[in-house]
Order: sequence, then C-alpha cells, then structure tokens
Amino acid sequence: MASEFEKNTTNMYVEQSPKGLENGQVQKNVDDDGREKRTGTVLTASAHIITAVIGSGVLSLAWAMAQLGWVAGPVILFLFSFITYFTSTLLADCYRFPGPGSGKRNYSYMEVVRSHLGGFKVQLCGIAQYGNLVGITIGYTITASISMKAVVRSNCFHKEGHQASCTVSNYPYMVIFAIIQIILSQIQNFHKLSWLSILAAVMSFAYSLIGLGLSIAKVAGAGHHVKTSLTGTIVGVDVSGTQKVWRCLQSIGDIAFAYAFATILIEIQDTLRSPPAENKVMKRASLVGVFTTTLFYVLCGTIGYAAFGNNAPGNFLTGFGFYEPFWLIDFANVCIAIHLIGAYQVFCQPIYGFVEGRCSVKWPDNKFIKSQHDINIPWFGVYNLNYFRMLWRTIYVIITAIIAMIFPFFNAILGLIGAASFYPLTVYFPIEMHIAQRKIPKYSFKWIWLHILSWACLIVSLVAAVGSIEGLTQDLKTYKPFKPQDHD
Repeated sequence: MASEFEKNTTNMYVEQSPKGLENGQVQKNVDDDGREKRTGTVLTASAHIITAVIGSGVLSLAWAMAQLGWVAGPVILFLFSFITYFTSTLLADCYRFPGPGSGKRNYSYMEVVRSHLGGFKVQLCGIAQYGNLVGITIGYTITASISMKAVVRSNCFHKEGHQASCTVSNYPYMVIFAIIQIILSQIQNFHKLSWLSILAAVMSFAYSLIGLGLSIAKVAGAGHHVKTSLTGTIVGVDVSGTQKVWRCLQSIGDIAFAYAFATILIEIQDTLRSPPAENKVMKRASLVGVFTTTLFYVLCGTIGYAAFGNNAPGNFLTGFGFYEPFWLIDFANVCIAIHLIGAYQVFCQPIYGFVEGRCSVKWPDNKFIKSQHDINIPWFGVYNLNYFRMLWRTIYVIITAIIAMIFPFFNAILGLIGAASFYPLTVYFPIEMHIAQRKIPKYSFKWIWLHILSWACLIVSLVAAVGSIEGLTQDLKTYKPFKPQDHD
C-alpha cells in the first residue's frame, strides 16, 4: 500500500534530478541530488518546528494538568519533551542513507523508513501515518466547530448574563467547516497557497498567546481563589476513584497529542543547506524547537491550572472559564477556526495524494480517473476539473464530518489520536532505524536500553489509549446524537 505511493514520489524526484546536472558536474545553484539549492538554517528549521507544533494541542493542557496535579503534570510534560527530542536526534541521522553524513537523501518520513527498514515495516508506517492523518482531520473538524459555536455562546453570555443557558448546537458549524474544506480540497497545486499556511501559523500563535494572557490576568485578578493540589483533582470531592484513574490516563494522551510532530521533521530537514551537515544542524534545531515548545506548554498548562484549578475546562478557550473581555475571546476562537481550516488541508493533502496516486497506477487507462476538463472561471482563469478528484475528496470530507458529528468529544478524541500516533511515529520507527543504521548488536547494552525505552513508551501509549476510549465510552452514555449540548 504505502510502497506504491513511495515509488511515485521517488520517481518524481528522479525525473527532476538530471535538470541540475551537466557533464557530470554539480551546478552552483543545485544540491547534490540535482534539486534547487536549499537555504534553510538552524533558525528557519527551529521556526518551522515551533510553528508546526504549537497549535490545538495547547488547548487541553490546563485540563490535563488539573487531572495530574502540580507534581505529575510538569514531570510528564518534561518526560515527553525529552523522549521527543532524543528520538528526533535519531531521526535526524536517518535523513541520508546509508550514513548520516553522506548518501542518498530521503524526502519524507516514509521514504526514510523504506530506506532503512524496508519490507513490511513500510506498510506498518503507512498505516500509522495515514491513520494519524485521518484522525487529525476528524479532530480538527470537532475543534473548529466548537470554536465557531463558542463565538455565538460568548456573545450570548455577554448579552444575557453568565447564568444563561446559551445552548448552541455544534452540527451547523461542522457542516459549515465541511463545506469550506470541500471547496478548498478542489484547489489544484495546493502547495502554492503558502499564504494559507502562514496565516494558519500566525493564528495558532495568536490564540495560544491570548489564552496564556487571559490565564495570567485571571490568576492576578483581585479575589482569585481556586482549588489546586499536588495530585490534581481530589478523589471523593471532584471525581470518583475510577474517574481519577481514567482521566489521568486520558490526560497523558492529550499531552502525547501535543508532542506528536515527528512526521514533519524529515521534510523540515530537507530544507537545510549543507555544509554544515544536515543532521548536525537539525539536532540543534530540534533542541531549540522542543525546548521552546515545552516552555510554552508548561506555561499554558500550569498557569491555566492556576487560573481554573481542579475544575479546568477541557478546552480553556471554549469551556467558558473566561467570559470577558468577550470580544477578545471571540477573536481567539476565530483564530482557532482559521488555523484549523488551513491545518486540515495540510494534513489531508498527503491522503489525497496517496489515494489518487495509487488509483492512477492501478487503473492507468481509466478516463474517469485520468481525464481533465478545462473550465474557464471569470477572474480566476482556467480550472482543470477531474471528476474522480472532485468526487473522492468530497466524500472524504463528508465522512470525516459525519464521524466528528457522531463522536464530538474534544479531550477524548485528542487523547486517542495522541496515544495512537506517539509510539509508532515518534518512538518505534526512529529507534528501529537507528539500530539498523548503526548495526547495533542484538542484546548489547545499547540495544537493550533502547528497547526498554521503546517498550515503556508502548505501555504508556496503550494505557493512554485505554483511558481515552473509556472517556469516549463515558461521554457516549450521556450523549444525545444530533442534539445541542450545553457543554463541550
């Protein structure tokens, strides 16, 4: 499955390579693979990492901290950051094959896995990676609709008072979000719309900083007093003993979601100029990126917990721990919606490319799949309509929207996505590729401790997944499908 898509992308690069070579000499404006010379530095790579990571994952950290408390919460955040940084350094060495300093470049995460591991593990990587992308698009549909609804509720609370019910349904906003995505999904050469990615990145920083600022203002406000503890929510007061266990496990999944960004690191490394060696530069960029992100996460999580205490909402910008200034909360939620509109497209484009590439290979002579129809659109020029692309992309958006409507649970879905993606993509594959690349002897000291780390992370991911599934189960018990809910 995955290998066929890999062949298509690899062939594309092979066809481009000769353009930069003449008489066996490498031109000054191209790199050793014949592609346009890369110009990335530690600064740009660090910025890419920070921009890609800081986003919707930050919204649930105050809630996660409330479940874990002042001791376990920051400790788990730092553990995830350390593991993420460590495995990112292993991944940086795998960019080139067979050695980290020289050899063939790999342009994507799956190409790296194919070069170093090959065989069935490439298919496993494909399942993990594309499954993660599908899960993220579902999660983003839920989160965007909650933020759109929060704008309406915020204005209602401002007019009617904080005790008003202001019940609003998510579903119309999921439909609106889906319609926007159906339209954007039909755009050809989406990679050329760099302005949308830049806008999404600015929005993610905006709402994260607004949330942090509102939390600081709440903590500093006169008469502020909330209940917090070293161990988080108190059994018998805030939650039952069983709820305490399940919510702690689910919160670990939420933290894992905030750190699940390994799949983009190879693409970022592929932007770096050389010399110096790309793996050395990428390791420094990963250190800066992970350190900055962790600092920001700790601030949002701990200050959010200090602001709301053990009753911290699942999403600290839509759970209405803040009511005023309502216009600033509205702006923050609009920023979330705009960010997720762009982010949805970034994450679904690889899925579109994979399915369309595989269908083209399997049915090369099928006119429905291959034929293009030129349509002249006033003020926009000629649009090349492909019926298969239009139909399949529309169906994909509709399916993700329907699943989001059936399971519109923010924290549980984020926790499940984080638990399912963190171990295979952030831990397992980087460790296995490092062992294969360095030819580490079986049962040697290094081989043993690397596998201990891998198995420990697997166990953590499994229990976090169980906690998130239990959270989904509990939410479903009180959930009335397709009816407005008072709380998200």
